[in-house]
Amino acid sequence: MSDGESGSGTARSGRTGRRPGNTDTRAAILDAARIRFADTGFDKTSIRAIAGDADVDPALVHHYFGTKQQLFAAVVEFPADPEATLNAVDRAPLDELGPTIVRAVVGVWDSPAGPGIVAMVRSMFGGGEMNLARSFLLQVVLERVRARIATPADDGRARVALAAAQMVGVLTARKIVGIEPLASMPIDEVVAAVGPSMQRYLTGDIGGGGA
Repeated sequence: MSDGESGSGTARSGRTGRRPGNTDTRAAILDAARIRFADTGFDKTSIRAIAGDADVDPALVHHYFGTKQQLFAAVVEFPADPEATLNAVDRAPLDELGPTIVRAVVGVWDSPAGPGIVAMVRSMFGGGEMNLARSFLLQVVLERVRARIATPADDGRARVALAAAQMVGVLTARKIVGIEPLASMPIDEVVAAVGPSMQRYLTGDIGGGGA
């Protein structure tokens, strides 16, 4: 599904022309995207619909934000570009997917963007207004992984849920609670310890077939 085709939107009536690119345009696009994503979700929202709501050309949306995934990340104020992590996952062989995810995700947590991610997770745990953040996790990040592992007999939803639970547990212990020695464990050791469990969740036997 292309980010310019999913969903639909109609332009406001009475327009005399598109908004030109300027310092207000980025904010207008973000406001329009925030409303669209909240109302219709990621999958049913299109770049064209957001551009129509913001009264700009769709090319300006791509100019300021890149892909729909990157625009969604900007809307939820995700502190890192998800594409770098997701591209690493896309490139990984299926039998190395678990360790690759652990290395990529823990690497982001340990980077300068890490505190922002921890703050987002704390807000989610605290019951804050984080519906868009949850949608980002479910519809962008986990869906990208699920699409890689899905088979006709197993849609992969249980598998990615288990994998997500594993990573949230590691994040909580390493960055929020600070449980040692995990909190200060080198990333190679974290990958060696957690990667095989992640791989089993994603492609191994989890009981009941994972469907």
